[in-house]
Amino acid sequence: MDLGGISPILLLASLMVASTPILLAALGELVVERAGVLNLGVEGMMITGAITGFATAVATGSPALGFLGAAAGGAALSVIFAVLVLWLKSNQVATGLALTLFGLGLASLIGQGYQGIRAPSTARLDIPLLSDIPALGPILFRHDWVVYLGLALVAGTWWFLSRTRAGLTLRAVGENHDAAHALGYHVLRLRFLAILFGGACAGLGGAYLSLVRVPQWTEGVTAGAGWIALAIVVFASWRPLRLLLGAWLFGGISVLQLNLQAANVPVPVEVLSMAPYLVTILVLVLISSGRGRARLAAPGSLGQPFHASR
Repeated sequence: MDLGGISPILLLASLMVASTPILLAALGELVVERAGVLNLGVEGMMITGAITGFATAVATGSPALGFLGAAAGGAALSVIFAVLVLWLKSNQVATGLALTLFGLGLASLIGQGYQGIRAPSTARLDIPLLSDIPALGPILFRHDWVVYLGLALVAGTWWFLSRTRAGLTLRAVGENHDAAHALGYHVLRLRFLAILFGGACAGLGGAYLSLVRVPQWTEGVTAGAGWIALAIVVFASWRPLRLLLGAWLFGGISVLQLNLQAANVPVPVEVLSMAPYLVTILVLVLISSGRGRARLAAPGSLGQPFHASR
């Protein structure tokens, strides 16, 4: 066992990268749930974004266009979910699970022609002067642009939800859609836009895995990241800044287990590997019960279908 070989600076820097796909997907789901919709199809949208982003980047040679393609792929899949749950009034939980299965199958089908192909590299941004700061430089200022996009989206989402009229309206729809409708707000339109945003963010998170973390197409590349994103939203009590801490926590666990394995620590690596998923199962059980949802201060109309005629 050689714990001295684990560098705290490299560990924290890797944490920033490992948490980015989970952060992006969780941020999109947070906005969706703030609007009162529970979408369990995050995993499906992530892996769809992973393959559409990878295919676009390989075809164009541009990682930036690959991420745009991933956002479009995730958003396109979310449109199916939105139509089913908003206008056809299907069960949100069942539809979300079906969306995940559909996304996994679709990605596997499309990805058959991309096995063994490497994606074009995404450039790292070394921020002048700041990247040279001892310790803080490697941790915070030597990453690719998608890491900083994720942090900017966290700040932008917090500002939108707490400081803008549209954000406050979206929160009102999530808390009591009947009251919001009585006041003249377009509940279905707001929820549709929120679902589109959530799908685009999930697609970006999936593309980060296939274009940066791996970077190649591997079937099942998301490996349950979408379910972890769902758990983080609950951990954060539907607050963007807490969500960032939750993403760092889960990202840190995934990085730590790799370092402990390299250091030959006499603890089964499988124990650390399964910890995030065990917690995810626990959280999903909590949000499925009314009492658990109340204790966690979830939006009042979360998961409830809206009928304009009521």
